[in-house]
Amino acid sequence: MADFISFGEVLMRLSTPGFSRFEQARQMDVTYAGGEANVSTALAYWGHKTAHVTRFPDSPIGRAASQYLRYHGQDTSHIVFGGSRMALYFLETGAALRGSQIVYDRANSSLAEITPDDVNWEEILKDAKWFHWAGITPALSQGAADTLLAGIKVARKYGLTVSGDIFYRANLWKYGKRPADILPELTEGTDVVIANEINIREIFGIECSDFVEGSKKLQAAYPQVKMVVDTKRTSLSASHNLLRALMWTGTELLETADIDINPIVDRVGGGDSFIAGLIHGLIRFDDPQKALEFGVAASALKHTIEGDALISTEAEVEAIRQGETSGRIKR
Repeated sequence: MADFISFGEVLMRLSTPGFSRFEQARQMDVTYAGGEANVSTALAYWGHKTAHVTRFPDSPIGRAASQYLRYHGQDTSHIVFGGSRMALYFLETGAALRGSQIVYDRANSSLAEITPDDVNWEEILKDAKWFHWAGITPALSQGAADTLLAGIKVARKYGLTVSGDIFYRANLWKYGKRPADILPELTEGTDVVIANEINIREIFGIECSDFVEGSKKLQAAYPQVKMVVDTKRTSLSASHNLLRALMWTGTELLETADIDINPIVDRVGGGDSFIAGLIHGLIRFDDPQKALEFGVAASALKHTIEGDALISTEAEVEAIRQGETSGRIKR
């Protein structure tokens, strides 16, 4: 049985070769990706028993997506098959002063048509230890939001640690609800929240001037929240970023140094890799500062890897955490 369970939509990613523009591309590179699944994929590479819960069309494409997750070490036995279409997104990778572009095509996807009756959370979560969700999936439909809420309630019943990445895509909310209508109830059952002061104001209506004030007020309003975490990115160009992270532990502010990432190969999935590294660190180390540093190191490493998923060993991430960023060849 899996110890770590994630829930969310997985999309087919269609990216232009190299740094081609959409208008130039005559073929696309295919892989599969989803924020929550990216987290569990990275954790699987570091030795955790992971499972991703989602819904795919019962078609060769849906089975190919499921096979992709299995190939990367995940238990796919809880995937639901049904609905008519796979969600898609198209990626044009930027360089230097030209930013990357993403175009979504995910309306009426299989996951958007999910209902709580489709998922047996009692069976899935009864022996697990950690449950992870993100704010994009409940943006897709009321059914997706209700299914996620049901999962969080069962996770609370069994005493799992629950993490939630409450960053969201405003243009995905098409079914009559706003993030402020849905995300607060999900946060009530969440222990580790990934958020910044801007979405704390927007989602919860909490007035705050900075990350620490917002985190304190969020914890006061939602006592289940034990820590709040955020990353800070300085974009010098599409190919050169600085990355660091902050954590409010409930009693103190922790912060990492910047990691200089240059050149960037593929930054998509960098936030998911940070979350995976943070979760791994919180599980493996009795040291929240080290866990935060491991998360930033994991995210930095992801920026050097094509595709959404971080494919790495724990030792590779730990080397970056300890400052080994020379990129010297290994023989």
